[in-house]
Formats: sequence, structure tokens, C-alpha cells
Amino acid sequence: MTRLIIHVEGPTEDRFVKEVLAPHLYRFGYTTVAARILGNARLRKNRGGIIKWASARKDILNHLKEDSRRSVTTMVDYYALPSDWLGHDVSHMGASSDKAEAIEAALLKDISESMGDSFNPNRFVPYVMMHEFEAMLFSDCERFGQAIAHTELIPSFQAIRNQFTTPEDIDDSPETAPSKRIEQLIRGYNKPLMGNLAILDIGIDSIRRECPHFGEWMEKLERLPII
Repeated sequence: MTRLIIHVEGPTEDRFVKEVLAPHLYRFGYTTVAARILGNARLRKNRGGIIKWASARKDILNHLKEDSRRSVTTMVDYYALPSDWLGHDVSHMGASSDKAEAIEAALLKDISESMGDSFNPNRFVPYVMMHEFEAMLFSDCERFGQAIAHTELIPSFQAIRNQFTTPEDIDDSPETAPSKRIEQLIRGYNKPLMGNLAILDIGIDSIRRECPHFGEWMEKLERLPII
């Protein structure tokens, strides 16, 4: 399973795959690492910009059926998921990691059952970020501020980070989601440009150290080529 497709929400995550994840994963034996955008451009101004699960599911199944040496994963955030995504109702759970894992388990179960008894479930690795891409930027607040030329905001970034156990726990209400917190500090915050500049500087090692659920996802993907 040396070919990997990563289904992502939008252009920021697409760029993250191409510039950060792909170069890292090639070191573990992949021959191709490609991103596919699930986002619906017409809905980007609203919560729920990702296509419905029925459409995403069809794409995932097609990718798995087309190539037996291909693995598929997702990189989507709960903040934007339509309510028809399986396992979506996790409001009763406590830890954000528990919520993400419940959704991922439901998605894996659905895809595995649809693929049939002969399907190797290792080929599908769903990953759900609870609180959007920007949460990862708080993995290293100093590098975040330096990368976007706003070193004066490093203490403000760190103050936000210090309120939570991990960056992955930064809440996702419309007013206090990670991106909203950043926009309150930086007028004209450009997510695709500034977010990826910062991520490149922060690096995968810092993200996986600070964001354990992301780290677990990386470990799964790094093992896939030798399974």
C-alpha cells in the first residue's frame, strides 16, 4: 500500500499535504501522496463547507476499488462537517480526542462494510480534527508569530494556548474557534498563505508532540507502506 490519497477540506489543507505531509511521508516508502479536496466552494462562507458524507463516501470507495495498493485517509475538521457524516453527534462526550475517535470509528465501519469481507481495514485511515486547521498553529506560538512577521503577538498566541490541555482542545464555537481567535488579533488574516507559512516553520515534529491525535494519525500513515 504505497499510494496514498488524502481527502481534505479545502485549499489550505491541500497545500499542507503537498508542502508538508507528502515530503514527510515519502520517507516512509510511499510512491505517491496526493490530496483531493472535499470542500464545496459555494459553501465556504458557511459552516458545513465539506460535501455530504454520501458524496465523500462514493469518492473514497471509488479510490479504494480502483487500486488495491492504494490507501485512503481523510483530514477534515468537525467544525465544518455536515450533520450526515456518521458519528457526528458526539456532543455528549467529554475529551475532544474521544469525539474524534468516535466519528472515525463510525466512518471506518461504514467503509469496511461497504468494501466487503476481503477488505483490509488498514487501507482506510479516517482522521478528524475537532477544531480546524488553525489549532495546529498553536503547537509552537513563537514560531507561529515569527513565520507570519507578527512577533508582537507571540504572547497573545501563547496566552490562548495556555488555556487548553492541547491545541486540539481549543474550542470551536463560531466566536472562539482557532481561526476566529487569530482573526481577532490579525486583521486580514490570510489562512492559505499565513497558515501554511507558519506550519512550514513549526514543522511536523512540533505538531505531533503538542497534538496527540494528529500524532496518532501520523504513526498510522507511517506504518502503512510496510503493513
